[in-house]
Amino acid sequence: MSDFRVPLFLRGELIEQGWKPFGGRQRGAAFEAVDAAAHIEQLPLSSPAALADLYEISFDEILDVLEALGRALDFEKNEHVRTAYQAGLSAANYPASILKQSYTTLPHAFDRDAIRELADTRIGIDYLEGWVPRTLGDGRELRVRAFGARALHIPAGNGGLGSAITIIRNAITRSDALVKAPSNDPLTAMAIARTLADVAPNHPLTKHLSVAYWKGGDEAFEQALLRPEHFEKIVAWGGFASVKHVSRYIQPGLELIALDPKRSATIIGPEAFESDETLDEVALRAACDIGVANQEGCTCARVIYVLCGTDAEGIAAANRLGERIFAKLQSLPDHISTPARSFDRELRDHLDASRMVDDWYRVIGGEANEGAVIVSQLDEAVDYAPMLSGRVANVVPVDHIDKVTDAVNAYTQTVGIYPESLKRSLRDRLPLFGAQRLTSLGYACHVTTAMPQDAIEPVRRMCKWIVDEQCDPEKVFPLWKAPALP
Repeated sequence: MSDFRVPLFLRGELIEQGWKPFGGRQRGAAFEAVDAAAHIEQLPLSSPAALADLYEISFDEILDVLEALGRALDFEKNEHVRTAYQAGLSAANYPASILKQSYTTLPHAFDRDAIRELADTRIGIDYLEGWVPRTLGDGRELRVRAFGARALHIPAGNGGLGSAITIIRNAITRSDALVKAPSNDPLTAMAIARTLADVAPNHPLTKHLSVAYWKGGDEAFEQALLRPEHFEKIVAWGGFASVKHVSRYIQPGLELIALDPKRSATIIGPEAFESDETLDEVALRAACDIGVANQEGCTCARVIYVLCGTDAEGIAAANRLGERIFAKLQSLPDHISTPARSFDRELRDHLDASRMVDDWYRVIGGEANEGAVIVSQLDEAVDYAPMLSGRVANVVPVDHIDKVTDAVNAYTQTVGIYPESLKRSLRDRLPLFGAQRLTSLGYACHVTTAMPQDAIEPVRRMCKWIVDEQCDPEKVFPLWKAPALP
């Protein structure tokens, strides 16, 4: 028996026949989806020339449609959104309070001013609207325009915002998208696409959006689909295995834009201990960075380095901070964070083992699914740090910042830092080790689309940057007049 069904959205047409059973990720949830293989010839755009209709509409019209789409995604009024929410209760690892919050806030992603800011700061609206001229030093005149591309999008399943961002990026770049729905977020992209068809039937933005589900790793299907004649870009979010898998299809003419798995960290300076009020605020900020969406996101904090020293006084300070963080975790509102819906058994075993070596670790909480703070009693993170999840964090006291930089690498995405003066002193150093985003403590999970992501500019890379070049022989030296070299 299926918990839900995933139809096929094909350029404005909804297909609800030819069902195929699939197993979900969480607690054996099962669902049915339209067999994408039966429609493989219709999934890619029939011809690149079909993109031309996107260039007959203005950027303001794109904003009009996206703004209307956002208004129509109201949770209380939109049946598609509520259906996606119900499916998420079976498929995702979020409790109802957090999952509902993600859908009630979905319309905010389509704020007109925010989308305009995204387009202008990350690409430049002039480049999206027409040919931007520039004269180079050698006299040639360039006109450059950002064109869209035929793209496959594989969004992550840890929240519906990824699907919303995907569809917004596709629209503003005037691209054609096939979105592969993730099994743990099977209907969010579908809900947005169906709502788009409701508010803008037969519109070019609707005609250039498809949403389908197939099981990742179906090599026969993917080898037939993922070819340069079908797509020019693959935008892949997600775990190590899924990104590595899709990379096998990359070849000349088919580019991978990888938003691959990341870990985030926290650095807290000694200023946190200047007063009890300051320590309380720092603990709340750190708890927020750990607990948002139950630590499911790559931006969430896991290892917290504290520049308090490793002498007896420093260890005592780290323990005090750990206690405060744990208390603040428990007090976060349930639309932001709750006890974990399920808890990793191997992580539980590690926590229990750490309790037994109190000379090395102090474990605060973790008796049930409420989360835990492991305070290292030495300047080393736990060796199972990559597994930390379900609101479990590791506070590590250190004597010097070098201990922190040694732990930063290419997998480090966000680093929340307190105070601001410490962040400013580290911002030219941490990127050399791999850190990709430095932010104020407490804002690790408070992201905006109007900034780079994972140390790249994915929206800019989604575009094809085309050059119209004019060379006047009176201004640009002609090669046919070049003398022969001796």
